[in-house]
Amino acid sequence: MTRILLVRHAMPEIDPAVPARQWRLSPDGRAAARELAPLIPAAARFVASPEPKARETLAEIAGPAPVGVDAGFAEVRRPSGWTGGGEYRAAARAYLNGAEHDGWEPRDQVVARFGAAVDRHVAEGGTLVIGTHGLAGTLWLNSRSAFGWPAERLWAALRFPDLIEAAPDVRFLLAPKG
Repeated sequence: MTRILLVRHAMPEIDPAVPARQWRLSPDGRAAARELAPLIPAAARFVASPEPKARETLAEIAGPAPVGVDAGFAEVRRPSGWTGGGEYRAAARAYLNGAEHDGWEPRDQVVARFGAAVDRHVAEGGTLVIGTHGLAGTLWLNSRSAFGWPAERLWAALRFPDLIEAAPDVRFLLAPKG
């Protein structure tokens, strides 16, 4: 059986003039990502979302190991306009609780593409480390487990970065905040 570890990307440099899908890691984010490296088995395989913040997070963790890219692990597609801070958080929570937002990728499509990406990579066995995002990862985790938390609560508990074991059971490898 493949052990699946999800890594929610580390803190990016937030620039309202740049679409969030293009943000890169901040220096503090890079340092925080490196702190996860000792928690990852040496022979792990690494595959990330194509977004720079996710790829860079895994690169910091993986060291010299290669990091593959799979678009199936990308964040929920949504309009690229800046939705700053609290407005974004409120919209994301509503989305996770079932609200339909214009231009946001339907939740069932996110779960299907994420699950298909997992299926493409688990056949090799061992430990698979997936570099992804809060919304997409939360939807997939919630779809496949009896984790027991509402999706928006799980998402709100995630840190930048965070590490969650998704198989065989869903559990935080770092204690959740709050």
